Amino acid sequence: MTGLSGEKGYILLSDGQIFEGRTFGARGTSVGEIVFATGMTGYEETLTDPSYYGQIVTQTFPLIGNYGVNDTDPESAGTYLSGYIVREYCDAPSNFRCEGDIDTFLKKHGVIGIHGIDTRRLTRIIREQGVMNGCITNEDVYANKDALLEKIRSFSIKGAVDAVTCSEKKTYPAENEKYSVVLYDFGYKYNIRRELLKRGCTVTVVPAHTTAEEVSRLAPDGIMLSNGPGDPAENTEIIENLKAVRELGIPIFGICLGHQLMALANGARTEKLKYGHRGANQPVDDIALDRTFVTSQNHGYAVVNDSVPADAGEVSHRNSNDGTCEGIRYKSFPCFTVQFHPEACGGPHDTSYLFDEFVSMMEENKKCR
Repeated sequence: MTGLSGEKGYILLSDGQIFEGRTFGARGTSVGEIVFATGMTGYEETLTDPSYYGQIVTQTFPLIGNYGVNDTDPESAGTYLSGYIVREYCDAPSNFRCEGDIDTFLKKHGVIGIHGIDTRRLTRIIREQGVMNGCITNEDVYANKDALLEKIRSFSIKGAVDAVTCSEKKTYPAENEKYSVVLYDFGYKYNIRRELLKRGCTVTVVPAHTTAEEVSRLAPDGIMLSNGPGDPAENTEIIENLKAVRELGIPIFGICLGHQLMALANGARTEKLKYGHRGANQPVDDIALDRTFVTSQNHGYAVVNDSVPADAGEVSHRNSNDGTCEGIRYKSFPCFTVQFHPEACGGPHDTSYLFDEFVSMMEENKKCR
């Protein structure tokens, strides 16, 4: 059974195009950057990924919500996206782990959703024209079109990292502690923490603006730079701080936004992609291994390949589809970073081996002390 009811709702794009459907979740009007995600499963992780801050997510898979939601799979304590677009949503989920449905979930978190939309048509528009602003609304879009378009066209995502980072540090002890890791919270996903914990790493999650001096006082074996939302180049203070963090000589592993921020700290440039990479089926070539992995990704910006200074580092991974930078290994300090999400179990051959490599780096560094 799928949800076919609900109050009439609309999507209005910044170019004036209108889609009509039915709303679920919260009511009202929400403006954001409309993007699409191609995962066939994992919608609960999408709903709770802080990297979607300020964005309205379109799911390309036609049926969403069939296995419900639970308290185990979320990647954060809430949801940060601005709206949710699906072709059909299931209002009667069935799964032994199910603890609720997405309609109730969206209501709880104040997120407006819309269904009954031709998501294939909407996705094609974004692919052809690029990511664009838009809104989901219960208002009469035809009567209020000019006012809504003014809000839509003036919208931009600002201060994203500050909006999602934690306010104070918190430590998560490993059962059999072998290493200690400082995890910079730029909008981190819980599974990054889980992957470290199961490898014997006690994790101390710290706010995004934690200084290198403060990290040094914690004396960690490793430093993790997390994923997160927004334009990486906007975070000038964090970028400057990472220049000091790299001088600590502590092994560093960066993911997604962490990858981009470290690249910027080392003289590279980033650019906004036409429609980004979002989904659990993005192919990536590991250049050193000469292998292609299917990865989970969620980003709208990328490091420009030829902008990485040769004396700083080298591109280690590339996207098999468009050739964009998916990883960098640095030369003058112990650090490697990737654009994709090795904690997300993209399969069929997962890239979680990168966490093992990070652990090996920490072990080697401890031997050299």
